[in-house]
This record gives sequence, structure tokens and C-alpha cells, in this order.
Amino acid sequence: MLQTTKTPSALSTLAPGLEDATGRKNMHQLVQLRWIAVIGQIVTILVVHFGFGIALPLGTMFTLLGCLIVFNIASLLRAKMFQDVSNGELFFALLVDVGMLTTQLYLSGGATNPFAFLYLLQVTLGAMLLQAWSTWTMVAITAACFAGLARFGAPLSLPIDHDQGLNSPYIQGMLICFMLNAALLVVFITRIGRNLRERDSRLADLRQRAAEEEHIVRIGLLASGAAHELGTPLATLAVILGDWRHMPHFTNDPELLQEIDEMQTQLLRCKAIVSNTLLSAGEARGEFSVKTTICSFLDDLVEEWRATRPVYAFAYSNAFGHDLPMASDLALKQMVYNVLDNALDASPRWIQLQANREADALTLTVTDEGPGFAPAMLAHFGKPFQSSKGRTGGGLGLFLVLNVARTLGGNVTAFNRVEGGAVVKITLPLATFAMGKTASNAG
Repeated sequence: MLQTTKTPSALSTLAPGLEDATGRKNMHQLVQLRWIAVIGQIVTILVVHFGFGIALPLGTMFTLLGCLIVFNIASLLRAKMFQDVSNGELFFALLVDVGMLTTQLYLSGGATNPFAFLYLLQVTLGAMLLQAWSTWTMVAITAACFAGLARFGAPLSLPIDHDQGLNSPYIQGMLICFMLNAALLVVFITRIGRNLRERDSRLADLRQRAAEEEHIVRIGLLASGAAHELGTPLATLAVILGDWRHMPHFTNDPELLQEIDEMQTQLLRCKAIVSNTLLSAGEARGEFSVKTTICSFLDDLVEEWRATRPVYAFAYSNAFGHDLPMASDLALKQMVYNVLDNALDASPRWIQLQANREADALTLTVTDEGPGFAPAMLAHFGKPFQSSKGRTGGGLGLFLVLNVARTLGGNVTAFNRVEGGAVVKITLPLATFAMGKTASNAG
């Protein structure tokens, strides 16, 4: 019901957006890591050249750093201007980092430079960010770069002096490289892992919603079939009751005539339910949406619901404020009916409905004095077949309410009151059904 035939493709249409958002976040992580690399290389080059007295081609190395800065700025602008970041773009960004590292190492000792182990950082990032083929390609490229440095790079004029332990400049360089690798891996792998977990969580939510909306499709088909089947016997009963009203045996007995009137009223209600069910399933029976206003829609909804339910005390407050035009929405009407019916079942003596406007949203709050929701129901609020009434197959009312609200772009929340009873709050953005200006623009 309510356009649920489109929901099977919801996961396929939204999942790429999740992948794109995750790729964009990961690209931002690479940009941040590259800024750290730029600062680290500047400090290292200056310390080695001036502190250790090892001559380095400063002009060439700083020119390369300038190119890396330009590339990093371009990457940052790319990530901000466009939403999607593909695996190929991440792979290319890591290749640029590998190429820059290789060139700097070639200019500063080749494979004998202790910072050659920074290749492991690139491989680890590739394993986290890239698809399998890209990761193994990254392994092959970094291995080839290291082999090339060992074959063609000029050795660093720095004594190894392993026997001096931490007093050896080479060992000190390896220690700094290890600490840098470890720190960057902890920080950025943690962040990237969090991005991936958030993506997986959103994908799981989408799968859950797709499964729930598939339930609605099936329920809609069952309801539509049942409504068609009920149409004929209800029409027959209407004819029979109409004939009975004119029979002398009934017209001469006021009590029987009153009972016939009550039966006809309930029959009309059943026929209205059948029509509404077919309309919700996309099979209108001579009824069309009409232009109304939000306040009038709510007032008429409450009046009709109160007239057809055995409610003892019903408190209704419409504080929506400046009225807005809208097209009458049967799905919205049935959703509110469902919440009110559930509240009435739990609290036959008193229920309350409050309508308010919060920013650009309509809020409908239903309060009752019943026993409230069980903790397990609140924990799984809106899931199908979660019922406190003990009926087999029950618990679909709030499930349908929540999914209708989602279809309209809104949400439904529930909680128990301290003084007893439960509260169900429906929040719907006005842009989904209002035909005039939204709350922020209303005069």
C-alpha cells in the first residue's frame, strides 16, 4: 500500500549513495593523511640536511612537495564538489602517494633510507579502502618500487652502525619510521574502519526497511483481495436491511427499527473501510482527493473517528496555527486512525490528540492512560508482529503507521509516561503534503 510497489528497488537505488558517501569520507581521510605527510617530510628533510649534515637536493625535493600540496588541494576540492568517489579515484590517489614517496626516497638514499618502510602504510590503506584487485595491484607496485630503489637508488651516506643500538642514526630513523607508521595506522585505520562500519549499518537499515516494506506489499495485496471479496456480501446485506426497513413487522416495532438503523450505520462503516482499503491499494472506487486545509483535514478526521468509535472521553487540541492548503490524504488519515484505535484499545476511558507545528513539520501526539508499552515493544517499536494484545498475527498497526510515515518523509516515536500511559508522536514534513508555503515562509 501507498506506493510500496517501488520499495524492492529502494536498496539498489540508495546503496550506491551510501558507497559514494563512504568513499568521499575516506578520500577526506587520505587528504588529511597527505597534509601530515607534507609536514613530516618538510621537518625530516630539514633535520637530515641541517641537523645530520647529509646533503640533500633541497630544490628538487621541495618542488615535489609543492606538487603534492597542489594535488592535495585538488583532491579536497574534488571531494567537496562531487558526491561520488569511486574505487578508481581512491586507487589513483594512493598511487600518487606511492609515486611521491618513491621519488623522495630515490633522492634521499633509495632503499637504504629508513623511511622506505612507509610503503607498508600505503599497502595497509589500500587493503582497507580498495577492492581486492586494486589492493593486490598496490602490493605489486610498492614491491616493484622498493626493488627499483634498491637497484637504482644511490645509498644514503649514513653509517648503519647496528652495534651502537639507539645511538645509531640509522636505528633512530627506523624507530621514528616505526612510530610514525604505528601512530598513523592507529589513527586513520580507526577512522576508516568507523566509516566502513557506518556504511554497513546504513546498508543493514536499508535492507531491513526493504524487507519491512515488502511485508506491506503483501499485506496490501491480501487486503485488496479481501476487500473485493467483501464487496458483494456487504452490498447484499445493504439491500436486505433496506427491505427490512419497509416491512410492517419492523416499522411497527421501534426497538427493531432502531437496531436496523444501527446495523445500517455499521454496514456503511464496513463499506467505507472496504473503499478505503481499495483506495490505499490504488483502486479508487469513485472517491478522489479533494482540496482542503490541514486544520480542516484534522478536524474532520477527528469528528469522523469520534462518531464511529465508542470513546468515553476524547481530548482534541489543534494548535497548528496558520493554516495551509493540502490535498486530503487517505493514507495519512488511516495512519492517524490506526494510532487512535490502538490508544483506545489500551485506554477506553480517555485518550488525547494534539496537533502542533514544529518548524516545517506537522506533529500529531496521541496520549493515553493505559498500561503503556512493554520494554520489549519499545525496543522493537514499529517491527511487524510486535503486539501487546496477544492476538496471533497482530502487531501490524504500528508497523504500518511507521512505514506510512517513512513514505511521507516523517517518523514515529513512542515512549511511556511517568504518570502512566503511553505517548505516540508522529512527525511529518509539511513539504510532503502541504500545497502552500511551509512553516518557515508562512506569514
